[in-house]
Amino acid sequence: MRTAAALIGTLALVLGTAFVLAAEKPYTIIDGKVDKKTFNGWRRYTESCLRCHGPDGAGSSYAPDLVDSVKHMSQDEFNEVVVNGRTNVNAASENVMPPFGEVEDVVTYLDDIWAYLKARADGVLGRGRPPRIGD
Repeated sequence: MRTAAALIGTLALVLGTAFVLAAEKPYTIIDGKVDKKTFNGWRRYTESCLRCHGPDGAGSSYAPDLVDSVKHMSQDEFNEVVVNGRTNVNAASENVMPPFGEVEDVVTYLDDIWAYLKARADGVLGRGRPPRIGD
């Protein structure tokens, strides 16, 4: 009897952990299609970020690859850089990210932009316009 109870307890812990980890993802992708929030993140990224960071967050000669950057930062760190900007200066170059804290079309949709870039960084969303769930 104890073995069955221990097995059920272990199974509940494993399933609960898997649920929490799944819940931490800021996006939903089903059969290659994205939820409204992630699709809106792609739209907002394309409208406000693409000109510097390149198509699909893949970077350009002007600004870094955000797909790679998101792999190494939290959403709070991402939000901080987007809202307040940052300057990186070294012997080889000077990179400046202007602050977008007062740009309503960016700040209002930071969670959506993060969801899109996080899905790209996690490798569950490819390049190009993502299909939407329900389409």
